[in-house]
Amino acid sequence: MKRLFDFIVALSALFILLPIIIIVSLFIRVKLGSPILFTQARPGLHGQIFNIMKFRSMLDTRDERGDILPDELRLTHFGRLLRSTSLDELPGLFNVLKGDMSLVGPRPLLVQYLPLYNKEQSRRHNVRPGITGWAQVNGRNAISWEEKFNLDVWYVENISFWLDIKILLLTVKKVLVKEGISAEGHVTIEPFTGQEHRGNTNE
Repeated sequence: MKRLFDFIVALSALFILLPIIIIVSLFIRVKLGSPILFTQARPGLHGQIFNIMKFRSMLDTRDERGDILPDELRLTHFGRLLRSTSLDELPGLFNVLKGDMSLVGPRPLLVQYLPLYNKEQSRRHNVRPGITGWAQVNGRNAISWEEKFNLDVWYVENISFWLDIKILLLTVKKVLVKEGISAEGHVTIEPFTGQEHRGNTNE
């Protein structure tokens, strides 16, 4: 039922939001250049790797040695607007249609984080990752990694259709009030180092 719900809602949303998707794409092309989409390998269900799709929100500016500049130097005002309104997440609906993602689930993080999780944290991969999730409506990037993982695992243990509906409604509220977009001192959240809650690594 969850997969059927995801497919129907994602397809409907893409149809309804098509004019917005086209407009955003044109603005990105003018303000940030090409490519319009940002793709990156992320771990999905059971840790299987897939390519997540998002609208590009940063420039490709590099220093004199050709190294990419830090995120905070490449994120423009327009890019911040895309992120604060979550418009950059709209291409993720195609990932939902493909079955890589769900509308609701733990957010797919970076592949290099996989070996850093302890046994409990790894349970977040027992379900499909989501465009939004329980952690996103309870702090998003403004909470610690340990809090985020605890919320992700709680979702895995309590997953239900009505919980997904609640999370989707709360997500709309969070987007409108623009809460938890970034952690203090970072454009999103500081990198996960695996140092938090490492005591259960060998459980």
